[in-house]
Amino acid sequence: MRTSPAPVSFLAFCRALFVAALCCMFLLSGCASIDPHSPGLELYDSKPISTEFGKASYYGGRWIGRLTANGEHYRATDCTAAHKRLPFNSVVRVTNLKNGKSVIVRINNRGPYAKGRILDLSVVAARKIDMIGDGIVKVKAEVLKPIEIISKPNRQL
Repeated sequence: MRTSPAPVSFLAFCRALFVAALCCMFLLSGCASIDPHSPGLELYDSKPISTEFGKASYYGGRWIGRLTANGEHYRATDCTAAHKRLPFNSVVRVTNLKNGKSVIVRINNRGPYAKGRILDLSVVAARKIDMIGDGIVKVKAEVLKPIEIISKPNRQL
């Protein structure tokens, strides 16, 4: 009498399914991350901590995807900038002195190293202040101070 091979037990099947589900969750968890540098609901004092005047340029092209000085990947779609001395993650309001348009950027890189320039803006930041055609413009750079907001729930029991 011939016997057929033993069927896979239901318990072994469930165990394999569970392990596969865990692997999928682990792999997909990287796809649903929150960008720690997204603008969110941060508020800044309109009165600057310090102000600097000089020329700004912008960079993109071959720099897109490369690591910035603080370890992030440069993305042309983020409002970021390079500055020689400001601490990383400083928030700066940059105003184009030619047209009065301004943009708020976050410092995530070092530079520019060209004489007379104080900032290198990302492409999107440069577009927001209409400097793409000019390439280099005179700007006012104002370092802004974050405002801390403490919310206390008003609950009546």
